[in-house]
Amino acid sequence: MFIIVTKTFPPELGGMQSLMWGLSREMSKNFMIKVFADYHENHKDFDEQASFSIERVGGIKFLRKIRKAQLINEFLKENKVEGIIADHWKSLELIKTDKKKYCLIHGKEINHPLGSSLNKRVIKVLNNVEKVIANSEYTKNLAINNGVDQDRVIVINPGADPVQELNKKSLEKVESLLKVKTPRLITVSRFDKRKNHEKVIMALRNLKQLYPDIVYICIGYGDEEENIKKLVEELDLTSQVMFFKDISNDLKNALIAKSNIFVMPSIIHKTSVEGFGIAYVEAAQYGIPSLGGKDGGASDAIDHDKTGLICDGNNLDDIYSSLNSMIENKKYIELGKNAKEYVSKFQWDKTFEEYKKILN
Repeated sequence: MFIIVTKTFPPELGGMQSLMWGLSREMSKNFMIKVFADYHENHKDFDEQASFSIERVGGIKFLRKIRKAQLINEFLKENKVEGIIADHWKSLELIKTDKKKYCLIHGKEINHPLGSSLNKRVIKVLNNVEKVIANSEYTKNLAINNGVDQDRVIVINPGADPVQELNKKSLEKVESLLKVKTPRLITVSRFDKRKNHEKVIMALRNLKQLYPDIVYICIGYGDEEENIKKLVEELDLTSQVMFFKDISNDLKNALIAKSNIFVMPSIIHKTSVEGFGIAYVEAAQYGIPSLGGKDGGASDAIDHDKTGLICDGNNLDDIYSSLNSMIENKKYIELGKNAKEYVSKFQWDKTFEEYKKILN
């Protein structure tokens, strides 16, 4: 039996939640598992459908971490457990056991200045696990540079679920919403500085001169939402930018499938960095190429000049010229076909083979 410890789990939405759900589901096909996850108000219906045991832990953040560790420590005493897999180094910090431990790392949560108290805590946990599983080459190198033992770190890219069949009504709704708007750019992510919506919108002002019917679809919410909406008004782009949040999965998938380019030229903001970018993979499944940023792990998800482009997200000219080169002569069609083929390597059944090698 394996224990999976996670702070991020469905029915809460997000890339990390999808990753931990996919991993738990694949684990349950091969091993007995028990998941210890954070409480979510709508968890009951979700948990009942799962084919494995999920224990939810509530309470305020600090106490929840202690309570969860206590429950796991008790469970370890009473049950035969082969190992523990965690979504975050903090999930392992209070667990006392000599069982094999495996920790996933994603980027920003380990990106603390060398020698700082947080860096020391990260190193103490990660240098005492069996394997550190990085989501990209970038994250692996970041971990090693921050003091993690090189021999412990391996790269396993996040798995992707098989593409969902598109809902006919949602597709019709998208077509009536977008009508003659083309080319179509889309970003599905939180509104935060790292995702770089701001520079995409600035590039859009210039692209609008060449492509008057261009549209930029933004799906998400976050701290930067009001600032981004204000910028759209200031640059007189309200007809070119559409905002969506709290929409159904069907509508989100239809909007992606009916777009031409997925745009997320991420940057490093303070310690926040894009470790991989599962959103690029999700777009590629619908034959949509991506524009990603050179800072972070996007180049694990995007094959430059084949399935999309990697640009310097800090350079407005580079974002503009990269988008223009993808739109010109509809180059995005060819890139999208390549992306759809390339992305099959991220399917969970293939990804999980890499986990089996270290767990067996």
